[in-house]
Amino acid sequence: MMRRVLVAGVMVAASLLPGFLRAQGTKLWNVNSYDEMEKGSTSGVAIRSDGQIEAGPATSLLYATGKSYVWSLGADAAGNAYLGLGGTAAGSAAVLRVSPDGKETQIFSGKELAVQAVHVLPDGSVLAATSPDGKVYRISASGGEPAVVFDPAMTEEKPKYLWDLAVGKDGAVYVAAGGPAVVYRVPAGGGKAEVLFKTTDQHIRCLLMAPDGMLWAGSDGSGVIYKISTTTPGAKPFAVYSARRREITSLAMDASGNVYAAGVGTGRAPLPPLPVTGTTSVTITFSAPGSASSVGSNTLVPEGSEIYRISPDGSPMKLLTLKDDVVYALATRNGALLAATGNRGRVYRVSTDGSGQFSDVAHLDASEGMAFASVKNGLLVATSNGGKVFRLGDAVAADATYTSQVFDAKEFSQWGRAEVHGSDAGFELFARSGNVENPLMGWSEWTRVAADGSVSVPSGRYIQWKATLHADGALNAVGLNYLTKNIAPVVDEVVVQPGARVPPPAVSPMNATVQVAFPAASSGAVNIVPEPGAAPLLAQKDKTALTVRWLAHDGNGDDLRYSIWYRGVGEQNWRLLKNRISASYYSFDAARLPDGRYELKVVASDAPSHTESDALTGARVSEVFVLDTTPPVPGVLEAAMENGKIHAKLEARDATSPIARAEYSVDAGPWQYLEPVGKVSDSQAERYDFVAAVPAATTPVADANEHVIAVRVYDRYDNMAAVKAVVR
Repeated sequence: MMRRVLVAGVMVAASLLPGFLRAQGTKLWNVNSYDEMEKGSTSGVAIRSDGQIEAGPATSLLYATGKSYVWSLGADAAGNAYLGLGGTAAGSAAVLRVSPDGKETQIFSGKELAVQAVHVLPDGSVLAATSPDGKVYRISASGGEPAVVFDPAMTEEKPKYLWDLAVGKDGAVYVAAGGPAVVYRVPAGGGKAEVLFKTTDQHIRCLLMAPDGMLWAGSDGSGVIYKISTTTPGAKPFAVYSARRREITSLAMDASGNVYAAGVGTGRAPLPPLPVTGTTSVTITFSAPGSASSVGSNTLVPEGSEIYRISPDGSPMKLLTLKDDVVYALATRNGALLAATGNRGRVYRVSTDGSGQFSDVAHLDASEGMAFASVKNGLLVATSNGGKVFRLGDAVAADATYTSQVFDAKEFSQWGRAEVHGSDAGFELFARSGNVENPLMGWSEWTRVAADGSVSVPSGRYIQWKATLHADGALNAVGLNYLTKNIAPVVDEVVVQPGARVPPPAVSPMNATVQVAFPAASSGAVNIVPEPGAAPLLAQKDKTALTVRWLAHDGNGDDLRYSIWYRGVGEQNWRLLKNRISASYYSFDAARLPDGRYELKVVASDAPSHTESDALTGARVSEVFVLDTTPPVPGVLEAAMENGKIHAKLEARDATSPIARAEYSVDAGPWQYLEPVGKVSDSQAERYDFVAAVPAATTPVADANEHVIAVRVYDRYDNMAAVKAVVR
């Protein structure tokens, strides 16, 4: 259903709508996709992968440890939580018992870095596995010194890490170890540990004990999921699935016997034959289970996570790929599959039917969701960075609130109608606005959108909306219209390049070229450059032309048109050279203007995007430049023979710019540099008085006493005039 309401114009994901791209008139900020909804903040709200928001599970903080890491979590029948802590220094390993009312008691401390796994036994005692170089301890419910259940130092393999624990029906304890990858079985009541199986993987990272006594294990290194019966004597391990990710971080099972696995990491090489050692030895060669389109291939995929389902018949299916999240824990609850992730502290509810749908059901106030534990009326979630425990209830939140991101209209704006897609009832919408980015700094109060759609929100630059959702409420999109106040365009820089012409788009290959570029900004100034990736303006050298280039912008994003005006230095009136220019440069024949010193003014107008009465302009004047297309005027070249050499005199003048250089040639010989009287060539009039040697004739001539001397004079803008004299 769609409902139109008048809300201060808010729009998220605006870039998806054509209306957002319009430069003029009313624009729309529209929040209508999962990615855009994810930019907001939630409290008891679920964000579905199709972009719909609805009331989600009630989430609350049970306990904050004040530490950085809670690595593992368990719970007993009374609802007490058991937290496995760790840190970066030896002696950080500890286990806390936290009651349902949030009161804590430390029941264990060790010399190791971390408690990687905890498991609560039916008698109330707790198993704790520590790492690195740790042990498995049994912590009695009645207190006392913890008892060592398993010491890897006493085994042949001596693994460095203990990752997970599982307990069989007979009370036997199963330990997942790494460095090397081994699963141990410790008999109920104690006794010598035995190797259940080991692999050439690097670690066995997680365990899952099924109700029928089947033990499931996930590896790190090759990303393989194994299963082995713990109730059948002499059972052999079986590799059920080879994931595309290198590490299986968690396993979970639902009431129907489906097993769910989370895979993370990349870089796994194709698997060689993998020996698996148990009571007897067997070699297992892995191949991709299922069809060719299943997830069993060895194709490398980007960082992130994948979640898989293995059906009771053994067939695998990839349920979901998360590009930006690492799944650390999985749990099933009331038929739903939940995933705790990092590094944004998200909890997802994942569809198990293979549709790829999911919902973001909790934004935890921590970076990583590490572990789940089931309690009455919900789940507990342990987190790291910071180390906390949250409640995730089975019931939906009574006060579910979604708050959008702050929208920046870029300019002072009038807020208009809101367009809301969702249920007919079950939610209330509010809005607030301001002129600074932080809503806590002088914004308006939240204003509820009335039944007739009206809302009173002051005009400003920023706006935000929020929705309060009830059990029957849902929102698919919220779009808010707004009209920015028109502001004048700005011409940022103007560069004039005499002697350059930009050719039309279709031209034959040119010879010598010159780039018309913007100068570097001086210290403390804004560095104005063309758009990143934009090619420099390539112009052809042409003494008869002049090119002007400029940079301009409009804060409203309006289309701009330009006009160019000129005036001579000392003149008061500007005269139009060219108008209705859409490009950011203009080349013209320099002969249109007499030689002299000029300024150019570029005027930018947003008239294409506004009515004539609303259109605004901005302008910038160039630096003074000299237009000089006329060559110097040389006087009479006086030349005579003196002592076998030519003595020559010449005076040259230029009406606009200084004489830059001169050169001479005798009898069509090479041109030689000619120094003026006074040596420095810096005036509009220069005199030359020089002696030139007469070259020897290389071919027969009619009159050996006749010679020709030529002089070329250039002004500063490379205009040239030549004169010659015959000497006998």
